[in-house]
Amino acid sequence: MTTEVRVPTLGESVTEATVATWFKKPGDAVAVDEMLCELETDKVTVEVPSPVAGTMGEIVASEGETVGVDALLATIGTAGEATASAAKPAPAAADAPSSDSVDVMVPTLGESVTEATVSTWFKAVGDTVAQDEMLCELETDKVSVEVPSPAAGVLAEITAPEGSTVDASAKLAVISASGTVIAAAPAVAVATSAPAGKDVEDAPSAKKAMAAAGVSRDQVTATGRDGRVMKDDVARAVASANTPAPAAAAPRGPVFSDDAPREERVKMTRLRQTIARRLKESQNTAAMLTTYNEVDMTEVMALRNEYKDLFLKKHGVKLGFMSFFTKACVHALNEVPEVNAEIDGTDVVYKNFVHMGIAAGTPTGLVVPVIRDADSMSFAGIEKAIAEKGARARDGKLSMAEMQGGTFTISNGGVYGSLMSSPILNPPQSGILGMHKIQDRPMAINGQVVIRPMMYLALSYDHRIVDGKGAVTFLVRVKEALEDPRRLLMDL
Repeated sequence: MTTEVRVPTLGESVTEATVATWFKKPGDAVAVDEMLCELETDKVTVEVPSPVAGTMGEIVASEGETVGVDALLATIGTAGEATASAAKPAPAAADAPSSDSVDVMVPTLGESVTEATVSTWFKAVGDTVAQDEMLCELETDKVSVEVPSPAAGVLAEITAPEGSTVDASAKLAVISASGTVIAAAPAVAVATSAPAGKDVEDAPSAKKAMAAAGVSRDQVTATGRDGRVMKDDVARAVASANTPAPAAAAPRGPVFSDDAPREERVKMTRLRQTIARRLKESQNTAAMLTTYNEVDMTEVMALRNEYKDLFLKKHGVKLGFMSFFTKACVHALNEVPEVNAEIDGTDVVYKNFVHMGIAAGTPTGLVVPVIRDADSMSFAGIEKAIAEKGARARDGKLSMAEMQGGTFTISNGGVYGSLMSSPILNPPQSGILGMHKIQDRPMAINGQVVIRPMMYLALSYDHRIVDGKGAVTFLVRVKEALEDPRRLLMDL
């Protein structure tokens, strides 16, 4: 039985494409959904998967040809039809892993995440593993992802060692049910086996784009199969040529010879690199200022102590201070909406909702999970959301979507003992509130010196959109709501 491979739907108003690269040749075995070829249109690059498992038959549309929608590209024969051709490489088959082996693939990384770095292998080659036992940990720009074993057996091969960068469809390792360990082949031979003796032809659309832009072949970084230059590669090369080169990082100063052996150099994690880059971008973009105030926590602490047991019994979650601060910030944002807004070019985008970011420290760095529509949530709803997202942040289980879209952020440096700080904005937000340690201090109240639990608050804001009056008003409203929580009930 023969199955036809046809041009898929290319997109609205797109009627034709160019066959850029064939990844298979006639006689090759193919699996279901394995990529057969790549098509290029004026807008996007489209990969064509195999609809069935079998053997590659005739290639009807060769590389460089222009094809329309639903045009015939190739044929796939069933596995039974190609028994003879498949039996040819008998020696290679003897060296290949047995049919009881299971590939460990990169799991889903999240929306818009295309690659990850292998940070830690928990198992070594030859170790026995159980099903769902953690094999390794991957790091992306935002989250850490643990990779469980898809089957019980022995870790036969690790194809992606620690420190390597893998894409979303890469193979990480091989699990053998029989306990057979696969001998590692020389890396050079594997890397060069595909293009050996083969004249790599760039995509036709890429050639046209290079000619039109006046870009030479050596100026383009090829990402296509076997080192082919694709149309997107040319576009990136042109864009980088028109972008001023960033200033080179200052070289490290000299190190004394006695100190060098005592130093340890550790590569920054992808998450830490992303945090560093975003913080620096925030400083370079926003006109950031910070204003301070202090709040007497007496009434909030008394209210919490009075109702915390009843709150826990009814709602199944502890009553903390974060729900009070979230409610107080929502109240203040309603009065000073520019703190909840963002700048988009020459426009100011005001948000008629509050997606509250709650900064949380994790072993791998700071993350900011977002509580959506916090302005419409109850105290119990806020506490449950904070507890759930905080636990998943510490376990590295947060998704990308859960850390995007925040309109305002609260950062609690007080849990680490900080008495005062100046938090940095979380772009594109225009404000972030810093909470600090509750400290007993002598205060003059009604002509008398009394000891009160005080907390310093810091509001960092973008002065391009928030003026001094707005920043001070925001902090005063937060202070008033916390010092007399009844104001929240009566919206005062």
